[in-house]
Order: sequence, then C-alpha cells, then structure tokens
Amino acid sequence: MRPALPLLLAASCLADPSTWLGGSTQRGGKARFEVVDEELVGTAVAGTPNSFLCTDKAYGDFSLEFEFKVDPRLNSGVQFRSNAFDKDTAFTDASGKTIKIPANRVHGYQVEIDTDTANQGNRQWTAGLYEEGRRGWLFPGVLGGDKAAFSEQGRRLTKVGDWNRVRVEAVGPRIRTWLNGEARVDVTDGDAREGFFGFQVHGIRDAALAGTQNRWRNVRLAAIPANTLSPGEKEEGWELLFDGTSLAGWTSHRGGAAPTKGWTVADGVLSVEKGGGDLISSRTFKAFELTMEFRLSPGANSGLFYLTQEGVGKKGPVMGLEFQILDDLGHADAKRGKDGNRTVGALYDLVPPPADKAPAAARVWNHARVVTSADGRKVEHWLNGRRIVAYDRGSAAFREARAASKFAAPQYGADFGEWPEGAILLQDHGDRVDFRSLKARAIR
Repeated sequence: MRPALPLLLAASCLADPSTWLGGSTQRGGKARFEVVDEELVGTAVAGTPNSFLCTDKAYGDFSLEFEFKVDPRLNSGVQFRSNAFDKDTAFTDASGKTIKIPANRVHGYQVEIDTDTANQGNRQWTAGLYEEGRRGWLFPGVLGGDKAAFSEQGRRLTKVGDWNRVRVEAVGPRIRTWLNGEARVDVTDGDAREGFFGFQVHGIRDAALAGTQNRWRNVRLAAIPANTLSPGEKEEGWELLFDGTSLAGWTSHRGGAAPTKGWTVADGVLSVEKGGGDLISSRTFKAFELTMEFRLSPGANSGLFYLTQEGVGKKGPVMGLEFQILDDLGHADAKRGKDGNRTVGALYDLVPPPADKAPAAARVWNHARVVTSADGRKVEHWLNGRRIVAYDRGSAAFREARAASKFAAPQYGADFGEWPEGAILLQDHGDRVDFRSLKARAIR
C-alpha cells in the first residue's frame, strides 16, 4: 500500500480559502470559492470567464491526489505547473505555430474533470491532459491517445454525480494520471517544469447553471525532490543510481573503489571537475530505462555511456554507447563528426539528433532519458522531454553508421555496440559537469 501524501485542505484553511496550500490567489473570473466542512467548494457565476484558485507557491516535480464531485453538467479541472504573467507573452508549439497569451491569463497543464455528457458526446475525458490557454487537448490529442478508447475507459471509471479520486504525478518531463485507481495518461512533454496549482470553476454559457458547484476534498500533495523516487516510480521498479549523498554503487573505470578526487557530492549534486577518471556503475543492465538531469559549465564536454563494457578490445578497459553531453555553443566538438553526430543528445559519432532539438544550455538543468525495447535492441535518446534519436543496434543502418565512424577501428571490436548487457558510465572529460536524479529500471 502506498503511504498517504500530506493532507493540504485541513482545519487551517476552513475560515479563509486564501490560506489554502500555504497561500492562494484567485485568478481569471469571479466564481465563488469557499471551504465548507473541509471541502473546497467552487460555485459557478454567470457572465464571468474561467476562475482559478491558485497557489502562490510554484511547484516542480510532485505527486498530487484529490477527490472531486461536480454537477454532471459542469466541466472543470486542476491546473499544475501553470503560470500567469503580468505582460503579454507568446508560445511556439512543436509545429511552429505561435500562440499569443494575454497578460494575467492562466495557462499551463490541466488534469481534466469532464463529466458533462450532454455537451461533449458522452466522451467523459476525466483525468485527461489539457493545456489551458495554449495547445488545448494534449492527451487524447497532440501527444497521442485514441479518443474513442479513452472515452470508453472514462465512461467505465467515472462516477457521475459522485466522488471520484484523481492522482497526478509529474517528474521531469513525464506526466501521469490515474482515475479511481486506474492509469489514464502517461506522456513525456518538454513544456513547463514548474508553476502553480489552480482549482478551476469553468465559465458557464447557460445562465441557468449559475449556482452549480464543484467540490474537492482530501487534497494531498508531496513534492518530489531531486534524488528521490515518486510513488509511481517505486511501483514500476525504478531504483536510484545516485543516492544524493555518496558514491555508493559506483567504482572507478580504472578498477577498484570510486575515486577520491575529481568527483564531489554536495547539496544533492554529483559533480566532476578533472582528474578523477570515469565513474562506472556496479549494476549492469540488459533492457532498461534511464533518466537523469545534467548541468554543464560553459564549454563543457562529458557523456552518459550505457551498455558499457570493461576489459574489451585493445582500446583500454572501458567502452560503450554514448549519449553525448556537450555545450554545443561553446565546445568545438559540436562542429566535428558528421551532420551533428557529436552534439548534445547524439549517439556519439553514430546517430545525430535533429538540428532543432531543445538546447542544453550551460548553467541550466537538462533532462536526459535513454530507453530500450524489451529485447534491448531498439534504443531512444530523449532530451528535455523530446525524443531526438532512435536506432536499432542490430540493424543494417546501425552497422553502416559504425563502419563510417571512429568505432570501425579494430581496437573497438567487430561487435561494438551490440553487446547484450553492460554498465552505466559517467565520463570525466576534464570539464565541470553536474548530475542528479540518476534513476533506472530494468525492462523485462
């Protein structure tokens, strides 16, 4: 059984909903919010746009649970990682379309509350993922999902006119939702990584709906700090490769214990400077998923190696496939190789990412993900929520790329990159690079 998250709607906010979640502000329309019998109640008001009771505090990675009951004729939702700026802004989506956002307009992710079958063709997309004020429906929508199947599941799960339980987890660019204990959404998106929560009372077009209500209770929230696992990750079998305090589980690529110089751990961050040599994990993987965050100093070069081999060929003790970590704007290696196959996120010297990938700017935390198929052959690289490389380790295309790369040299061996199993390695390339939240799970 999962441990209960901290309860946020409690006696401290009974008299004044503005104290909810340690301080909140109403944005948008003029719907009424109040706390009654430890329930947050939002009442629809005619002639006003969407209204949101928003936290004053911004949150990044989190696990949120709540129960809701709404009038069956209403549509609602809960914002997360959302914002409202004091001046006009613009957002450009993946297709190149620019969306203008007016000043003070609430915009951002929303977990949907959708029980209004009369107006929506009986779709019931509760716990779907919507983006208020920007792209609209994300799932089902531009991030995938079959609308008919999602509706069918929603009709089966939703208790119309009764209490329902929703769970939301956002860790890095991965967002997941559950409705009444069953998974609904699991997507990766490179949009906002931090923002406020906001409980919505939707604007109404029919004045007869004035006075209808949304209710929420048992609102629970837990931040997910760096170097920790979310409840959902624990359920999936993830493990931490870096505990945030030590080099436990890592050794030197030269053999023996982890280096005592060149690598430091401070404030939950693993940093490399120079002279310590590469770190290699004690754990090996066949098929796996790996995520981490990295931060570059200006002009820095490093690498995340996987399926790493020790003691092969004549090159030296270690070799592996590399997710390139590089300041593309400040390091000369970005212009070497072929078609950008030495830029950040590339399968180093083999497969380039697209030229318009999200940049990995110096001094900014970036999110990396490597995931394989169940047989370990197909591999994907993701950078900041976007898939940028996909390849098959046993394909003719992979072998052609290898034959045209530095890895064609005899010292790398004829089967370079096609090993069935290997370790994880963090490279010391002589530059300052920071790492945190290194997590992995075996895929079986």
